[in-house]
Parts: sequence; C-alpha cells; structure tokens
Amino acid sequence: MMYPYITLADGTEILHSHLIQKDDADMVEVHFERAVDDGFDSARCVLPTYEWKFNDGFSAEEISFFEEFLRQNAHLLYRYAGQGGIHCA
Repeated sequence: MMYPYITLADGTEILHSHLIQKDDADMVEVHFERAVDDGFDSARCVLPTYEWKFNDGFSAEEISFFEEFLRQNAHLLYRYAGQGGIHCA
C-alpha cells in the first residue's frame, strides 16, 4: 500500500510505502508520479539505499532534485511509513 506524502508545485505526487523489512533492515519505497498528456511520468526509489527501481519520464535533473528531496525528508518518510501514513486531524 502507498500513502500520500506531498504534492509538489508542478503536480508531482509523492507517495511512500509502509515499512518493509528486508535482511533485518527497515526500507521504504518512495513513488513519484506526475500526470502528462499521454499518461504519467513515474519513478520509484528505495530508502535507505537510494536505489532507483525505475524511472519513466523524469529527466536526470528531476531525479537529482528528487534525491536531494529524499535526503532532506528521509526521517519523516520513515516516521510516517511506521505510522501507516500521515494522520491529519
């Protein structure tokens, strides 16, 4: 299951998974998606390795921006993944 995290100014939606246990480590998958004329641009990155599982449509510059975004937000993404998403009042 993916949980919404934030929508960027250009309409890119950022979602995250629940905590995933693999080899005695906690991992979070972060998905980026943006609507375009013929469908969606999408990419997915795995924390804490910052390994990109796929990228379909985002430029190298955008991926670089996303990596910096992830480095600045990883602690929050892990917190919310452990809580089952952001819970708003």
